[in-house]
Formats: sequence, structure tokens, C-alpha cells
Amino acid sequence: MTVRPCLAFACAHLCDERLYAAQLAAFGNAYDCRVFVFRDHDSLREMAEALLAGTPPRFSLIGLSLGGYVAFEVIRRQPQRLERLALLDTTAVADSAARRAGRLADIARVREGGIDALIPELPGRWLLPAHAERAELVGLMAAMARSIGARGQRNQQRAMLARPDSHADLSTLTIPTLVICGEQDAVTPLADHQAMAARISGSRLAIIPDCGHLSTLEQPEAVNRQLAQWLASTG
Repeated sequence: MTVRPCLAFACAHLCDERLYAAQLAAFGNAYDCRVFVFRDHDSLREMAEALLAGTPPRFSLIGLSLGGYVAFEVIRRQPQRLERLALLDTTAVADSAARRAGRLADIARVREGGIDALIPELPGRWLLPAHAERAELVGLMAAMARSIGARGQRNQQRAMLARPDSHADLSTLTIPTLVICGEQDAVTPLADHQAMAARISGSRLAIIPDCGHLSTLEQPEAVNRQLAQWLASTG
């Protein structure tokens, strides 16, 4: 029996498996696709260990936002297990003081009012303004955030508060690496992706037009084209 190559998808903050629904539909026949949602761990170390425990000895890793931060931790721990890497709408820059204050404020808001106290702000923060008016996307974001829940939100924020700058780790990579950025991503902007790509030898940077922070949901076909080309050219 032929063993299909494994694609591990690491989810973003307040997102579950539905973040990658279009990618699973596109690549699930040819690849062993495994999606990792992070609810129960409050450190990137534990998140990375859970992902490594759920993957074969060699696999390709695709991470968006928080999923990218988990990918950096995998690089620090077991880089030899990675065949390929795709970093989507993420950053290797450690949190600024303002970003840390925002995370602590979100933790406090959810502690006081539950996850629904935060949900109305998410589309405006993460999506292209035109996409923030799409009822199906807004509803999906709310459903995913509720599936992560207040405890999961707190755990994820605690993990992200402790993350280091990862540019030096990226400089050690020699595997085929794709960096994807929504052109209008206001959370992890294009300049951050350019800095990551510059650190990774032989990497390729793809910019997705008319797209905010959640590229797999906002422009799934464009993301799939980039992933398909990356997988075909590095297979």
C-alpha cells in the first residue's frame, strides 16, 4: 500500500479545523492531511509537542498565525522531521509592548464576559473590510471562536505572550519553504513576511491580493493555487 505524504495544518488563534476546509478538500485525496487545533495547552512547547506526537517521522507543516508560531517551535525542537514548510499570515517578530498589552486586555475581557464578549471585534481586526461584511465569514469566525472557548482563548494568549523572536531559527532552514501573506493583512503585515523570506534560503514569498489575515478563508482558491504549485515543485 502506498503511504501518502503527510500535510500537518496548524490552526490560528480562535480557529478550528474549518480554517483549512478548502485545503482539505483540495489536497485530502493525495495527501494524509492532519489538522491541529490548540485548546488545551498554554505554551508553544506543549503545542509543538502535541503536533509532533500526532505526525509521522517526516511531514510537511503548514501554519497560519498562531500555527506559524507553533511551526517555529517545531523548528527549534525537531527540524529534521520537516520535509517542507509553509508559513501563512504570521510573523517571526516577538510581541511589542503594545501587542502584549492587547493580549492581556483580551484575556481580561473574556474572563469577565466570556468568549462572546470578544467575538464582535474579530472580523474588523482580521478580515479585509469587504470580507468583514460577508455574513457567512463572520458567522464562521464566531462559530470557530466559540469552539475554542474561553479556556482555549486564555491558553492560546498565554502561549503567544511568551513567544521569542524567531528570525535566527528561520536562518537555519534548508527545506523548501513557502511564505504566504494577505496583501492587506493588518495583523502580521507584508513587511514581516518579507523579513521571514529573506532569512530562509531558497524560500518563495507569495502575496494574495484583496486579502486580510485569514487567507485560507478569505481567498481559498488563491491560497490553494500557491500550495499546489509549492507541493508539485518540491515533491
